[in-house]
Amino acid sequence: MERQARGGGPITIGAFSAKTADDKTDDDTEQVPVPQLRRRLGRADLRAVPEARRALRELLGQWGRTGRSDVAELLTSELVTNAIVHTDRDALLTATVGPRGLRVEVRDFVARRPRLRVPIADDGTNGRGLFLVQSLADSWGVRPHGVGKAVWFELEAEAA
Repeated sequence: MERQARGGGPITIGAFSAKTADDKTDDDTEQVPVPQLRRRLGRADLRAVPEARRALRELLGQWGRTGRSDVAELLTSELVTNAIVHTDRDALLTATVGPRGLRVEVRDFVARRPRLRVPIADDGTNGRGLFLVQSLADSWGVRPHGVGKAVWFELEAEAA
């Protein structure tokens, strides 16, 4: 997902901001690119779940923040699984790291919003995904876009 700000200012996404190409700094040092992961998730392809975890682990390793990558991987798995299982369409995974933390977003092309369910002990393994996201992420949400939605979570730098 690429956005451009009018007038070349920073774009704020959640608690994070990204610089546009028009942004200038007081010193002439080169800007370090923000590490980012982008993966297209194929329709009904559950192989995307372990692949997403592995790619996120590599991204966090490059960033030097592997302390709680298990939490980031778990939450990413939940969002990816939900998009694949509940939409029957392709989806797009984006993970961005920066000085303030990690933001993971899974965008799909179905407008129906996910339901947060409180897990019931006898309910097997279904219905716990968003409950885990709500419990473990520093922030999370759902935002509509065009023909679908994006479900996202953020972990602060100390947590990721």
